[in-house]
Amino acid sequence: MTVKDASARTDLAATDDIGWAVRLLAATPTHEHRDPELLRRWARAADAFGAALAPVACEARIVERDGGLELGLLARYTSRPPTVELYTDTIDLAERVVDARGWRDWYPPGSVRAAALAHEAVHVHLHHGPAKAALKRALGHSALRLGRLRVSGHVAGAEEVAAHAYARTVCGLGRSPLLLTAALAAEAEARSGSANGSNPPPARDARREN
Repeated sequence: MTVKDASARTDLAATDDIGWAVRLLAATPTHEHRDPELLRRWARAADAFGAALAPVACEARIVERDGGLELGLLARYTSRPPTVELYTDTIDLAERVVDARGWRDWYPPGSVRAAALAHEAVHVHLHHGPAKAALKRALGHSALRLGRLRVSGHVAGAEEVAAHAYARTVCGLGRSPLLLTAALAAEAEARSGSANGSNPPPARDARREN
């Protein structure tokens, strides 16, 4: 490993979990010109909300398949019908990345799959229950104010932050899966560059798609 490689690896881990959550929000459409301090406040609120959630069972059908590297996904939840797709090729790569970066203390063997499933279970939970409204209230973002009436607004990306915090907590991880997602993106970018763009795009984090 070169000095440059070592520096790049250290830089990823040097950003804490809230820092990665802020970056996720900042990269989400509609937040391009938001005040960084507002994004940090939302990131902290969403992280705290997810970490405090009681364990939830995944009520959707679980399917394991390859093809995640081509899609740039670890996992995803689709609601029609409710299904959680776990992409084994991306999960396997993530486990190798954990070993290569010396992060095994943070992400024990098998924890990538467990975290991906926990993450998607929260998407199912938020999609079908009252917790989504509770998350909006926790964020404190107002979409409309009429006298004493306040309508809580949607904060794009906050559900992702909450799901990551939940997965970190229930799986007992030393760091948020957001850090691992960043490492996967860096790995995919390096592979793509070495192959002149012939490899898949950087792996994205688990997303909910309807």
